[in-house]
Amino acid sequence: MTQASLFSVFDFTLTPVNPFRDILLAELVELGFDSFEETTSGLKAYALQKKLPTDWWDTVQVRHLAGVEIHFTKEEVPDINWNEEWEKQFDPIELGQRCRVRADFHPYKKVEHDLIISPKMSFGTGHHQTTYMMLEFLLEAQLKGLPLLDMGCGTGVLAILAAQKGAIEIQAVDIDHWAVENAKENILLNNASVIQVQQGDAEVLGSWTNRFQWILANINRNILLQDIPAYTRCLKKEGVLLLSGFYTEDLPLIHKTCEAQGGRLEKKRERDNWVAAKYVF
Repeated sequence: MTQASLFSVFDFTLTPVNPFRDILLAELVELGFDSFEETTSGLKAYALQKKLPTDWWDTVQVRHLAGVEIHFTKEEVPDINWNEEWEKQFDPIELGQRCRVRADFHPYKKVEHDLIISPKMSFGTGHHQTTYMMLEFLLEAQLKGLPLLDMGCGTGVLAILAAQKGAIEIQAVDIDHWAVENAKENILLNNASVIQVQQGDAEVLGSWTNRFQWILANINRNILLQDIPAYTRCLKKEGVLLLSGFYTEDLPLIHKTCEAQGGRLEKKRERDNWVAAKYVF
């Protein structure tokens, strides 16, 4: 189905980029921006014009922090067929013979786990280093019969792989409405009805104490540091918390927070200065 909408594209330049990019991204999510693309100089952010408050820039707090300069340019993008754009840019991702992430317009190729993802404007196709590493961890995991939670699910790609590996009672949560709708579409494409999706953040976890054996969270560093205690309350004994979305230099902070909740680092992966870490509680 064609999706044509009037978008604004904001190209943010940050000096220095880290750690302020993650802070900016978290604020922009709250303001109604739909999707993001990291750049060497900062961040590109996409939003429907009608969704943004007229005074949105005045409310961004990160630009007032000491030690950072933020500038942006804005471009109007009228009536783009996003499906067509993705077809031009989205190549299949292959993890050996075990897993292939493709769009429905790509030809089928026999692999153990064939994941059909229509990414639209959501995060999580396997192209980004963090998603790729999370997929690698899941391919190693024994998930059959285990309840699982995917926080910040994006396209739903991680939850869908977990479903194919036999996880049950899968809950997928994302703060962004666009991502939730996209995840639902991808769940249908992959016949993964075991997955339930809802919009929200860590506040939805209140009734899920001691419910999950695995929790996945591929989110930015600041959200992880804030919400790790909420995640761990939802884990069963010897439950696994699989985290990514942060840089190598952020791992000590993540590690300290997980250790404070009783977690032990079992394994980590690094890819282009991004990290994915597996903690057991």
